[in-house]
Amino acid sequence: MGERFDWSPEPALIDVTDAGRSRTALEALGAATWREAMDWLYGEALVRPTHAASYPEARATYFGPAGHPSAAPMSPTPSAEVLAEFRARVAPATFNAHHTGAFSYFTPPPLPMSVAGEVLAQWLHQGVDVWHAGPIGAFVEEEVVTWLRDLVGFADDGWGVLTSGGVMANLMALTVARDVWLTKLRGLDHQPRGSDLQDVCVYVSDQAHFSIGRALDMLGFPAQTLRVLESDERFRLRAGPVEAAVRRDRAAGLTPLAIAAVAGSTNTGSVDDVPALADLAERESLWLHVDAAYGGAARLSTRDAHRVPGLERADTVTVDPHKWFFQAYDLGALIVRRREDLRTTFRRTPEYYRSNRPEDEPLHWFEYSMEGTRRFRGLKLWMSWKHLGTEGLGKLVEANDDLAAYLAERLAEAEDFDASPAVPELSVVCFRHVPAALDGLPDDVVDAFQTRLQRALEVSGEAWVSTTVLRDRTYLRAGVMNYASTEADVDRLLAALRRLSEGVLEDLDVG
Repeated sequence: MGERFDWSPEPALIDVTDAGRSRTALEALGAATWREAMDWLYGEALVRPTHAASYPEARATYFGPAGHPSAAPMSPTPSAEVLAEFRARVAPATFNAHHTGAFSYFTPPPLPMSVAGEVLAQWLHQGVDVWHAGPIGAFVEEEVVTWLRDLVGFADDGWGVLTSGGVMANLMALTVARDVWLTKLRGLDHQPRGSDLQDVCVYVSDQAHFSIGRALDMLGFPAQTLRVLESDERFRLRAGPVEAAVRRDRAAGLTPLAIAAVAGSTNTGSVDDVPALADLAERESLWLHVDAAYGGAARLSTRDAHRVPGLERADTVTVDPHKWFFQAYDLGALIVRRREDLRTTFRRTPEYYRSNRPEDEPLHWFEYSMEGTRRFRGLKLWMSWKHLGTEGLGKLVEANDDLAAYLAERLAEAEDFDASPAVPELSVVCFRHVPAALDGLPDDVVDAFQTRLQRALEVSGEAWVSTTVLRDRTYLRAGVMNYASTEADVDRLLAALRRLSEGVLEDLDVG
């Protein structure tokens, strides 16, 4: 190490090549970092679901009087001081997925083994693009996507690639649909671009994720490409309306390209009628993509796999392990029926990735992805799946489904709550608190009450739900995604809402 890094207060934490000089310092840093994590977990995360400050308040607290980011630090700072600043400025202002009363977004607490895998992955620092930059990363990802492929139900010629999340996976899926399927439908000798993208139709429900529309925009399709169809009373897309729309569009000289179904919508957890949509796709020569970012994990459970039927009949499927596989951010996946579809769409041959041993035919992941270098995302899922097995992961999913059913039952028993739908498809429950004081009042007042009640619950720190809009009305939304939550947490949630509603009604001058 010599004097090369003597400008640093801790040179042993920069040059790690000499175990005699650095190992003790590195182990001390690791211990201190883990201790900070445990202090946050038991001192912040398990105390309340999220911090109480509003956005302006939180921003002022973090940035200080200036109200904006400071300049980058010019001089080194000892690691202990950096950790102390983390403790003071970062740890108190988090959303706390570990809290058992956090029923909000699709943000379950990561399994400890997933966190361990993330730590090891960052040390191993495998670049998962060209095989030589991360050979073991390539193999682990191949194994993990094989497990996901088998879970979806594709045959051996299926494949997959890990992504940052569902948005990237959906974008890549529609890119494949454009470059593989639209090329075939229109008999092109090139991948469709520009005017080739005119007069194309992609069908979704009103519960589809925003990323489907965003992907079509990014891929160059005109705005009218997206055909949004009304879902049924349980917020599911059925085959009938899609078939009618396809016939109208064909009669108008348009080109129906794809159905983008959802298996576990963000809003309600609804599951489209994928088997019937798959029948329609086969009859009408349509590409079928299923966004199962959330619901795909139900396949982990032998008991509950039937809740997300028909995935094996899709051309592409999105699954997000950082949702219901309880993985640390970020980790999504696109699973495809045919491996060559990915290579046809994404394969390029840059000169700097030329193999010195072409006879080896190594696995280069950049040929299968929109991204180039990717983090070693697969290791944390590999370790978690090894640790719990499919059966263990499935038990965690079942516990969430059972708790969501319990919440729905409590709501059905009560006169002052209303759920929609009454029985959840998976583990999302949408409901409204409607105390008697709201009887006969305009819808906008009832909506405002839900919004203010949600904020009151957030500030209280007792529990947390989000809000959403269903059929133009505001609902509270409970996403049951914490494997440690219990029926007692649900009971506390409902009790807190009832108690807090009194103050909210007073603020609205109701009652």
